[in-house]
Amino acid sequence: MADTAVARPDTVSRSGRSGSGERMRTRRPGARREALAAYGFIAPNYLLLLVFVLVPLVGAFVVSLQRTDGFGAGTFTGLDNYARLAGDPLFWRALGNTVLFTVLVTPLSMLLGLVAATLLNSALPARPLWRSLLILPMAVSGVATALIGVLVFDQNSGILNRLLSAVGLSPVTWQSDPLPAFATIVLATVWWRTGFNMLIYLAGLQGIGPDLYEAATLDGASRLQRFRHVTVPLLGPTSFFLVVLNVIFSFQVFDIVFVLTGGGPGGATSVLVTYAYETGFVTRDQGYAAAIGMVLFLFALVFAAAQYRASNTKDVVE
Repeated sequence: MADTAVARPDTVSRSGRSGSGERMRTRRPGARREALAAYGFIAPNYLLLLVFVLVPLVGAFVVSLQRTDGFGAGTFTGLDNYARLAGDPLFWRALGNTVLFTVLVTPLSMLLGLVAATLLNSALPARPLWRSLLILPMAVSGVATALIGVLVFDQNSGILNRLLSAVGLSPVTWQSDPLPAFATIVLATVWWRTGFNMLIYLAGLQGIGPDLYEAATLDGASRLQRFRHVTVPLLGPTSFFLVVLNVIFSFQVFDIVFVLTGGGPGGATSVLVTYAYETGFVTRDQGYAAAIGMVLFLFALVFAAAQYRASNTKDVVE
């Protein structure tokens, strides 16, 4: 009887393991079907990513290793195009303009978006109307935004110069002087991007519980103190996300600069993408233009990796 009593748990465990194994075997066909269905649903996305992103990216890298005008076979030159970047003053000027553009546009558009989101999250009269007006630029393409900027900032027939002349002030040479020309692309981009930042900030504000503000009010915090010590810290992940997106968008800016100033005057508003365009399609040095494009890709990759790592760290901490 003792032997029987001792053997009984082994028998039960073996039967339990065999039963669980049978259940797993019976579940596997369904799991496989679900996995195949999931792969089937995401396969078109991966196919589009492969055809329209990865293949052109590899092709651009191959072209960046060649000296070619885009017609016929190119001559393999290795890393010569990348070595040319180090001694090209026009490239460094375009890079400096891109960095300056990013430094100006990113905080301005984010600050205005945060202020607008804070106002729209409160009891502001006609909130739907103001929200629609701020989101409206998001529905307009970059080219249309630049054309609106031309109507406003054109130094000969622009609305702004007409208003300045009407009040007795001298018109501004928006397209002839470097500083006003750079200001036009900054202002047009800030107007275009503020609505997007406002929308993301508004979503973040609506995720903050009102009990935190009530507790801060009971502790005697003023509205400014509540904004500084409650709103801003809790919007930290949202702000970081917007910083990464705005930096990537700023490094990829093209249409507004191309339509408003064309990179002029004298290259004062030339950015990396417009310089790559001029190099590839005006001077027909497409290998060198592809090398500039790969540098842009590396910048975007670095910021995207930073955003991904920060989001993963946040998930681990939570």
